[in-house]
Amino acid sequence: MLKKLGAEFIGTFWLVLGGCGAAIFAASFGDFGIGFAGVALAFGLTVVTMAYALGHVSGGHFNPAVTIGLWAGGRCPTGDVAPYVVVQVLGAIAAAGVLFVIASGEPGFEVGGFAANGFGEHSPGGYSLVACLVAEAVLTAGFLVVIMGATDTRAPAGFGPLAIGLSLTLIHLISIPITNTSVNPARSTGPALIVGGWALHQLWLFWVAPIVGGIIGAGVYRALFGSK
Repeated sequence: MLKKLGAEFIGTFWLVLGGCGAAIFAASFGDFGIGFAGVALAFGLTVVTMAYALGHVSGGHFNPAVTIGLWAGGRCPTGDVAPYVVVQVLGAIAAAGVLFVIASGEPGFEVGGFAANGFGEHSPGGYSLVACLVAEAVLTAGFLVVIMGATDTRAPAGFGPLAIGLSLTLIHLISIPITNTSVNPARSTGPALIVGGWALHQLWLFWVAPIVGGIIGAGVYRALFGSK
């Protein structure tokens, strides 16, 4: 179990460090910024790389909504859920802390949004609470359908991490303008603790919507496409 928890901590740390780091440092870096598309790709690459590196150890969840969704879909033992969620959140917090230390080394540094997720006036596009809730729930549900399908024993072997990483890239391409993209409560928690204030007040949505969506997505896959 210790190896599994270590893998989930490191995998989630890498996801937040790579994805949020790309958003903080590279998204709008003068004429060389990578923009939304680059950030979306960065998040996808973190999942692809760590799923291949550590997926065989822990299953490569790196996301409380994925862990809880896979549990609902019959793919994760009940005893693994709470420990996985705890270390995922700790990994995200550790990564956010590292990003803060690096970012604060810039002259005139201000925390700003620090890749946090938000709705209303804190949504990149000003989208409402309802719009953001629906986006996060539906996109997480789709993410779980991809995860369940790509890791099904009937799926082509060895391609699961690639499909999952590309799916996360697509999700970011859709929803960065809406919520700055969460679909992962741990990813949202790390930056929110750095930003404080509004980010912490709005954090509940980025736990509730992804978890509900994950349960729905995994349940749909299990009901419609699960092995008999």
